[in-house]
Amino acid sequence: MPVKGKIVWISGPVVKAEGMAKSQMYEMVEVGSEGLIGEIIRLEGNIAYIQVYEDTTGLKPGETVIGTGKPLSVELGPGLLASIYDGIQRPLSIIARKIGPFIKRGIKIDAIPKDKKWHFRPVIKKGEKVGPGDVIGVVKETELIEHKIMVPPRQEPGRIKEIAPEGDYTVIEPIAFLEIDGVEKTLTMMQYWPVRFPRPSCRRVHSKIPLITGTRIIDVLFPIVKGGTACIPGGFGTGKTVMLHQIASWSDANVVIYVGCGERGNEMTEILIKFPKLKDPYSGKPLLYRTIMIANTSNMPVAAREASIYTGITMAEYYRDMGYDVLLVADSTSRWAEALREVSGRLEEMPAEEGYPSYLASKIAEFYERAGRVECLGRPDRYGSVTVIGAVSPPGGDFTEPVTTHTLRFTKVFWGLDTALAYSRHYPAINWIISYSAYIDDVEDWWKKTDPDWRKYREKALSILHKEDELKEIVRLLGPEALPPHEKLILLTARMLREGYLQQDAFNPVDSYSISLKQIKLLKLIMTFHEVAEKLLEEGVPFENIGSLRLVFDIIRLKERVTNEEIHIIDEWIKRVENLPLELKAKATV
Repeated sequence: MPVKGKIVWISGPVVKAEGMAKSQMYEMVEVGSEGLIGEIIRLEGNIAYIQVYEDTTGLKPGETVIGTGKPLSVELGPGLLASIYDGIQRPLSIIARKIGPFIKRGIKIDAIPKDKKWHFRPVIKKGEKVGPGDVIGVVKETELIEHKIMVPPRQEPGRIKEIAPEGDYTVIEPIAFLEIDGVEKTLTMMQYWPVRFPRPSCRRVHSKIPLITGTRIIDVLFPIVKGGTACIPGGFGTGKTVMLHQIASWSDANVVIYVGCGERGNEMTEILIKFPKLKDPYSGKPLLYRTIMIANTSNMPVAAREASIYTGITMAEYYRDMGYDVLLVADSTSRWAEALREVSGRLEEMPAEEGYPSYLASKIAEFYERAGRVECLGRPDRYGSVTVIGAVSPPGGDFTEPVTTHTLRFTKVFWGLDTALAYSRHYPAINWIISYSAYIDDVEDWWKKTDPDWRKYREKALSILHKEDELKEIVRLLGPEALPPHEKLILLTARMLREGYLQQDAFNPVDSYSISLKQIKLLKLIMTFHEVAEKLLEEGVPFENIGSLRLVFDIIRLKERVTNEEIHIIDEWIKRVENLPLELKAKATV
């Protein structure tokens, strides 16, 4: 029998109900006459505190609260890809089609269509033994992703009594019958999983494969591995959202899950308009075929923000269990933390720093620790990963505020966005002085296969950029003329790195995405120029003769002129730079 209670107190998205003694923590409930979706977040005797994921306007004391007996869960199965959901996995496109542009309160629509048929192909036979996570069949979900139908993780092992022949089935039709100690269990293509509980795996494995994003400053200078975690903090206008769009659009992950958590509606609208038109750079098919979007805008109920990132990461773990590399981008976790703060205030909990609850750090850790590369449960053997990249919006660009500080504790990559760089139109506005990556040693072997000198070029480039930062004060006081020639060369090379390498135009079809080989070749070109110029200075060539070369300007513009298919052109430029001493000597003798 479902537990029935009665509302005794309402404060915004938080409701208190009595008569709920037999309820469970995190149980999903239906609140009021309209059956608003809520979740129990505290139990005191027979009193349950419920956060409601819908607008509570008009709700009144005395209305009924009915327990469902199960936690907040998501539906998992074919049909997730190319879908757009709200924070509690209600399909927005279907709601818009059936009801209109506004979400009606208490509406309940299946996240996965129950009437759509999918072509199922079994990969096991009658009589075989199967256990949790075993793949029993496959479905072509989109042109890019083959959906693996797995035995649910909590299912006891058994023997296949009957398996459906290849054909078309809905997600709720039986596709197999599992016999466990004489008891028959029906398996379908759909399964449920509670969002607050990580899906199990055999073991975590150390990842050494970089997630290639096509953005040079990320891939070469501050890389992230598949299964890694990254934080992108930045003030207003520094380009967090565009940067996340770029990563989601161009990364070499198999599946991308974009969570718009509390962001402005116009930003989410831009994504919804832009993504269906984009092509996957690796297959040429529509990008939407490997993407799931969760839209939870700032004008939606605040409590639903808290659920949205858990909904996203649970779906990410599901595709990870199939053996795919999944990327989850959350924009922004600051809005999620603000939802925690508001609900905590309604519960009258003791506030910590800046009004955030004292458990903010543990909640952030709980989220980011669900990332990782794993050996998946079940047969056949397979490995999958979930990479989590979270944007943080610190007020006033203050990186010492609690959300940024705690996020940096649990992430291993920090791409710090700089307001000054953004105002000077340098995008992506990642500050190379304060940013870092803890995955350098992990990805070194992978990059060495592309170029054995990757680490040497990377460290030399960062050294030049840091030296330029030290020289800025001298230049500001005395001017560049006061510097010796080798320091003038450092300023010149740093400018070439900034303008010709670190800057990247997201709206330029050539420069928007760089393959890894182009990235390292461009860096090699600039570093080769620096090495040759140093030798020329040692031989007595005046710096003015080097700095005034047309070659410098051409190298800076090369990133926009050489496509990913024309890498050989960069090799020709490297040879030209290596022959620069002969070219200058020839000019001097004329």
